[in-house]
This record gives sequence, structure tokens and C-alpha cells, in this order.
Amino acid sequence: MSKIAYSIIALLLSLGLSSSNAQVQDYTQYVNPFIGTSNYGATHPGAIRPMGLASVSPFNVAFKKDQGNVFEKDSEWHSRPYVNENRFLTGFSHINLSGVGCPDLGSILLMPTTGKLQLDAEKYGTTYSDEKASPGYYHLNLDEYGVKVEVSASPRAGFSRYSFPGGESNIILNLGLGLTNESGAALKIVSDTEIEGYKLIGTFCYHPEDVRPVYFVARFSKPAQKFGTFKKMPEMGEAEASWSKYSNSYKPYLNYQQEMAGDNVGAFMQYQTEEGEVIEVQIGISYVSVANARENLNQEHPTFDFDKTVADSKNEWNQLLGRIDVKSSSLADKTIFYTGLYHVLMHPNLLQDVNGEYPLMGRPGIGKTDGNRFTVFSLWDTYRNVHPFLSLVYPELQEDMVNTMLDMYDESGWLPKWELLGMETQVMVGDPATPVLVDTYLRGIKNFDTSKAFEAMKKSATSMNNAIRPEIKFYDSLGYIPEDPAGSIWGGTVSSSLEYYIADWNIAQFAKILGYPKDYEYFTERAKGYRNYFDTTTGMLRPRMMDGSWLKPFDPKAGANFEPVIGYVEGNAWQYRFYVPHDIPGIIELLGGIQNFIDALQTCFDDNNFDMANEPDITYPFLFNFVEGEEWRSQKTVQELVRKHYFNAPGGIPGNDDTGTLSTWLLFSMMGIYPHCPGDMTYAITSPMFDEVTINLNPKYYTGKQLKIKANGRKNSGIKYIKSIAVNGKDHDGYFIDHQTLTEGTTLNINFKK
Repeated sequence: MSKIAYSIIALLLSLGLSSSNAQVQDYTQYVNPFIGTSNYGATHPGAIRPMGLASVSPFNVAFKKDQGNVFEKDSEWHSRPYVNENRFLTGFSHINLSGVGCPDLGSILLMPTTGKLQLDAEKYGTTYSDEKASPGYYHLNLDEYGVKVEVSASPRAGFSRYSFPGGESNIILNLGLGLTNESGAALKIVSDTEIEGYKLIGTFCYHPEDVRPVYFVARFSKPAQKFGTFKKMPEMGEAEASWSKYSNSYKPYLNYQQEMAGDNVGAFMQYQTEEGEVIEVQIGISYVSVANARENLNQEHPTFDFDKTVADSKNEWNQLLGRIDVKSSSLADKTIFYTGLYHVLMHPNLLQDVNGEYPLMGRPGIGKTDGNRFTVFSLWDTYRNVHPFLSLVYPELQEDMVNTMLDMYDESGWLPKWELLGMETQVMVGDPATPVLVDTYLRGIKNFDTSKAFEAMKKSATSMNNAIRPEIKFYDSLGYIPEDPAGSIWGGTVSSSLEYYIADWNIAQFAKILGYPKDYEYFTERAKGYRNYFDTTTGMLRPRMMDGSWLKPFDPKAGANFEPVIGYVEGNAWQYRFYVPHDIPGIIELLGGIQNFIDALQTCFDDNNFDMANEPDITYPFLFNFVEGEEWRSQKTVQELVRKHYFNAPGGIPGNDDTGTLSTWLLFSMMGIYPHCPGDMTYAITSPMFDEVTINLNPKYYTGKQLKIKANGRKNSGIKYIKSIAVNGKDHDGYFIDHQTLTEGTTLNINFKK
């Protein structure tokens, strides 16, 4: 690794992972960035490098013009900068999140306009047409102004190219508009070609403690003939408004070059352009300082060369997308697959600047790294499948991520839970970093401090003053988290406990490997505490009171479709009914045996109790594999879910992608293997949906060069059922296969029934 990892591609090249296959084939042609931009998928179609710090996305959620009515962004729960159905654009944001459930970022907006300068986004916004997008590139035409907009990005900077008509032309930098709940900002026009400043972001999911500045430097390819700053004036009474020119509007400050600070501030650059004249803008981003934003910009864009930036983006995406090669006659299947892979590689993001500096976790100060420091850890979602996927396909990235988590522990005293830009948002429940660390180690990625990792896990699992498990006192003494008679003081007691049992089971596996038998026994036993929630009268994992009685009234279906319900988080009793992935034989026993288990699991799907759009139950389709002779149900169910919920259209993800979690479910499902439990090194085998899948393995971590999955007999359409399985030419019994076998250079042949 070079001293400072300037980009993901630099890391890959240093590891010798530039395959000739990836160089020859253009995998970006199969990516449709508009998938997930509808149906609350919460992705955006803007330009970004793999796991880039900066991105440039069209922003169309501030206002929605509909038969003359205007709706503010907060009238809907917009956690993304772009919604496909909305057609009223107010700029291009330069820091963005993809597939998250709460609004933040979506800030530092640029907007080109023509004619008389207008500073109110509601008034200068416009409809648009001729949208095009591919990895690292986005294009549209602004209907109101006749401006062609093209955008791209490097890891830490956005790059925009505007083709103007002749006449008066403007470029507006708006720091008030955005998705973040913070409106404060400051900026300074340094010269007629440069603006610097910062914008406050934070209060993710309305968590009040999470606020920090993002710094920027904007550089323009042409000197502005006129420039200035602006701010929104405060609301005025009728008497004041009678004499104020700027009543309840935006006031410009022409030629103002001192710092402008406050809420809803911005700047503008004005030009006289010729027909078709191009003006380019680059914006460097840093979470450390303006000086670092400028250094990021200078290093990544020493000149204005938009076409080179687009070409570099395409090359970098091809290097990573080409790690998996699929063969299929179906263009639609290849498109949803590679778009899913594209979405997985958008988060987590690089956080360090080109000089290695980054904001410390949970406290003031600046750290420095020689490698990659990552951010945006939506771990409640991603621990289930994203990190096992990264470990298999991109282990070099996963290694940096687990080292980032341990650095966060050093800096803040705790492992991350839902971390955003060095801030712990405390969103969601559970102890999700623990299974990520254990699962990563067991898959063979061991270049991290295991003693520190074990210390951090045990602190989260046992400390009575606990930032990760706030209910630890009751969980430790009762073996479960009780409901409060006056109303739950914790929220999601069953959900939280089930997450802790999985984490404890993972700690036990780690303790066993490290040689701590007492810890192994203790955490193995504690991981069985889910049995405390099993109600024999309903067959459900049901909330309990402090005295051990059951919560009443109780409706197992209550809480579907993200409706709040006592005892569960983002799900209901049905969607958590089998959520004991570390002990499926145990839940089979509690349900009264194999047939009762199969009947209950099948009912989950037949009666629409399964939710494809959320995480607690997404492993359920693969659980039929635990019963010999019933594996066909997994094959049927998985294929039906793929065809029902994933397709090549804006609504082609079943719901919030959760930083790639739903996309990862699709990737594994289409390849024919699925990691059914973090920390368990076996994959459930199901029907592949491609003729052949080749994963080019990283030789630094795995002994095999390639993992091949071949599906034989896929000639006909419809549901495919497995007849037999062979590993390297030898018959394979059962419908599970371990990670070690797959990474030794294995060919997995799956033969279908005719």
C-alpha cells in the first residue's frame, strides 16, 4: 500500500488486482443508476467514485410543483436528494448518502441559470429532460434555461460542466438548501474564480448531538464578471415589509468578499456567455479544514479536464465491478446484478483527505492514517450480509473497515453502532459491530488487533455503563429485556435482545479461537436467552414483563409495514419469529419439531407476513435448507422474491436499500449462495440465476484464484430446482457449503432438474 491511499483504485493496483478481464469488458454498461430512485429505495443517480467522499447528485426534493402547489421537502420523509417521480430540480448536491432511512447531507448545491439573477430556489428551480447516467457520470438539460449539465467526481471532489446558451449566465452556490436539518454555513469569495467555506451537517434521524462542519473549496474555470454573496432575510411584519426591498426574500451583496455566515447563505458568479460556451466548476470536499479541501482539489484536479475525470471514474468502477463476471443471455438480469454491485460499493465511504487526516470519532481533534479511514457504517443493516460479501469479494476493503472500527473504539471508547462522519448517531438497536469483527476474522481476514477487538466486544457485552447496550442491567440479570408496565422505557425489547444474542454467540466463537474457554461457555449460554421470549401458546418470540408475564394484548401481525409496535423495531412478531440465525435447530425444537417449523415458515410467506423491504427476516427464505428434503422451498421462494421485487426500473429495489443491504441480498441470491448467519462460515446453497459466475479472489487473502459457480440446465425459463451439486467434480451432500472450501479455488457445479 502506498503511504497515503488516495483512492480505492490505487489500493487495488498496489495489490495486483487489475485483471485483464476487467480491462477488456465494460461492466459499467450494465449499471442503471436510476434503479432504486423510486419506491423509497433512497438511492441517487449522481456521479460518485467507488466509496467516494464526494458525489454530485441532482437535487429535486426541496419543492414539488404539482398543479400550482408547492410542497416543502419535509412534507414527505425524504432521506435522499433525488426521487425519480419529482421533476423540479433546484441544484446539484456534492455530499450525499445512498439508501439510508433518515435525511442528512444532500448539501453544497450548485445551480446554473440564465437571465436575470434569482436567488430563491423555489423560483430559480426548473423542470429538466434528457437524463442520462452511468457510473461516474450524469447528464441532463435544464428546460427553463437551455443549459446542458454534465457532472462527474473524483474521490474527494465534484466536477461539473455547464454548456450555456448566449447571454446572461449565472452559477449559484446555495448552502441553505439540503437534506440536513442544519442550515448554518459560512463562505467567502476568495477571487473571481474561487469560493471557500463550510456547511454544518448533522442531527441524523434528528439526533441533536450529531453536528459537524463540512469544508469546501469551489473553483471556476472562467473568471466571473460579477459576483457576490446572499442570505435569506428574516420574516418581517407588515410595517417593516412596507419599506424593505428584501422583505421575506433573499438579499444579494454584490462584490462582497468578507466572510458571510448564518442560516441560508450562498454566493453567485455571473457571466456573459457565447452560444454553447462551457464553464466548469470543481468543488473539493473535506471534513477537516478548508486548507485540506483545497489540497484535495489540487491533488485530484490539477487542471480542468472533465473528460479525463469521467474516463478515470469509468476505469475505477470497471476494476471493481469486474471482480465478479457473470454469464447470462438476459440483459435485464445482468443489469440488476451489476447495479446491485454498484450500490454496494457506494458505502461505506473514504473519510481521510489526501494527506491522511480525518476527524476523530466521538471527540474533537484530527487523526491521521496511512491507509483508508472509512465512514457511514449503517451496521444494523449491513452486518447481516454486506460485510460477509465484502470479505468474500473485496477483502482488502473489509480489512480497512474493521481496522477503522477498532480505531473508532480507541478514539471514542466504543465500537460504532450507526456511525456517520465520526459521529455516533445511536440509530437502531443491537450490538452490530461485534458480529462484523468476528465474521471478518473467521473468513480469513486477520490483519487487525484481535486482543483489542475482543476487549471492545466484551466491553459492549458486559459494561454496566453501556453506550451500546443501554438495557444491559436487565439483559444480564434476567436473560432478556423486559417491558415497563407504564410503557417500554427501552423500545424494541425483543428486537434488541435478539440482536444481543447473535452478538454474544459471535463473542463465544471468537473466545473459542483465542483460547478463552470460560468466556466461550459464558457467552454460548447467554446466547440461548432467546428461549426466554418463546411463548408456547402463540409460537412467537413475545415481549415479557419484569415479573415474567407476557405482554397483553398481543397481536403477532401488529407492526407490519414499519408501523410502531411494542417490543419490536422495524418489524413485528412474525418478522422476528425465526430471527435466531445462530441456533435454527433450537428454534425448530421450540416450535415442536421439523414439520411445525416448516409449516410456520411457509405460512410466513403464504400469508404475507414476510417483508422483503426490511432486514430482520431477509434470511428466512434460506432457512428451509435446514430441513432435509425441504430445500426446494428455498429455491422456489428465493427465485420468486427476486422476480417480484427486483427489476430494471426506478422502483426496482423493494424499499430502502440501507446502504446496499437489499442489493447484497440480490447479489448473493442470484449467485446461488447466501451467508445465513454472521459468524457461521457456511453459505446456504440455492438456485443460481446465471449460467456461470466467476469471482476473482484476492490472492493476498485466499489460496484460490477464482470461485466459479456453474448452473447446468438453465435453458428453460421459470423456477429452477436443484437436482445435484458437485464441488470440483465430486458429489456434494447437503445444501450448505463452507467459506474455506469456496475460497480454495473451487468450481461449484449446480445441476438443475429438467
